[in-house]
Amino acid sequence: MTRRINLALQGGGAHGAFTWGVLDRLLEEDGIEIAAISGTSAGALNGAALKSGLVEGGRAGARARLDWLWGRMGAVNDLRLTTWMSHMLPTPGMMSQMIETALPLTMADFASRMISPYMYGPAYRNPLEYVVRQLDFDGVCAAAGPALFVSATNVRTGKIRVFADDEINTQVILASACLPTIFQAVELTDPVTGVTEAYWDGGYTGNPALFPLFAPELPSDIMIVNINPLYREAVPVSAQDIQNRINEISFNTSLLRELRAIEFVQRLVDAGTIPQGAMKRVLTHMIADDDLMTQLSVATKLVPTPAVLFGLKARGRAAMEAFLAGHMDDLNERETVNLREMFG
Repeated sequence: MTRRINLALQGGGAHGAFTWGVLDRLLEEDGIEIAAISGTSAGALNGAALKSGLVEGGRAGARARLDWLWGRMGAVNDLRLTTWMSHMLPTPGMMSQMIETALPLTMADFASRMISPYMYGPAYRNPLEYVVRQLDFDGVCAAAGPALFVSATNVRTGKIRVFADDEINTQVILASACLPTIFQAVELTDPVTGVTEAYWDGGYTGNPALFPLFAPELPSDIMIVNINPLYREAVPVSAQDIQNRINEISFNTSLLRELRAIEFVQRLVDAGTIPQGAMKRVLTHMIADDDLMTQLSVATKLVPTPAVLFGLKARGRAAMEAFLAGHMDDLNERETVNLREMFG
C-alpha cells in the first residue's frame, strides 16, 4: 500500500539540516509517496533539492542531492570524513553556546543592527547565490515529481507570495531566504504584469505556507517538519535569549495561524455546521525535536558549522524513525497532531 503525503518544510537557517535528516530517512520508505512540497527559506532549499533529485535520480538521487546541498552549505568537500568524525565533535547544544559567545558573532550581530546591507554598494553579493544557482532548475520546475511551492514576503504589502513549479528560479529561492538585516531585498518581476516587487524571507508570512497543500487533487495528509520550537519552558531573561525567543515566535506565528484555521474547520465539520465533504479535512502530522532545538539559538541558524549540521541531520533521521515506528499506519487514516488540545 502506497501512502501519499504532502510535506511542509519550515525555514530556520542552518537548522534546516534537521530537515535534511528527516527527508533522508523518509526517502528510504518505498511505501510513502511525496505528492507536494511547500517550503520556506531553508525549507525551500530542501524542497528544491528534494524535487530535483527525485526527478533526475529517484529516491537515491534525492538523497544524494540533499547531501550535496548541505555539504555546500557547511563548506564540506568530503561528507564521508565529516560523518566519520561527527561522533568526536561537540554536540549542537555545546556548539550553540560556543558560537553565541564568540567575539566575531557578537560583533556581527551588533553590526547587523547598525549597518544596512545596502551600505555595501556595488560590493554587495548574496553569499547563498553561489549554492542556489547550482541547483538543477530543470528538475525543480519539471512537471514530473511532486508539486513544489515556495513562499516569500512582499516587502511593500507585507503579504505572502507563493511561487509554484516553473515560476521558481534562483532569485525566488533567494527571496524566500532573504533575512532583511543581512541581505538586500530580492526584486522579482512578474512576467504577466511586468510589475517588479521586492521580497524578504517567507518565514514572516508563511513558515511554511500550508494553504497551497489544501488543493483537492492533493492528499489530505500534511507532514510538517518543524525546526522552530513551539514551546520553551524557561522565560528568557538575557538579551540573547530574549532576541532568540522573539525570532522563534515571529517565525512560528503564521504556521500557528494556519493550524488554528484547520482546527476551526474540523470543529465546524464535527458539529455539523459544515456538511461532510464541503471542505477538505486535513490530517496533520509534525516531525520535531524541541528538546534539541531549545538547546540551540539564532547563532547556530546563522553559522552552518559541520558539527552542528551533522548533529542536526542525525537527530532529524532519529525523529523520522520514531514517527514511522509509531505512526506509519496512521498516514492517510488519521492525524497525529491533536490540534484541539494545542489550541484548547
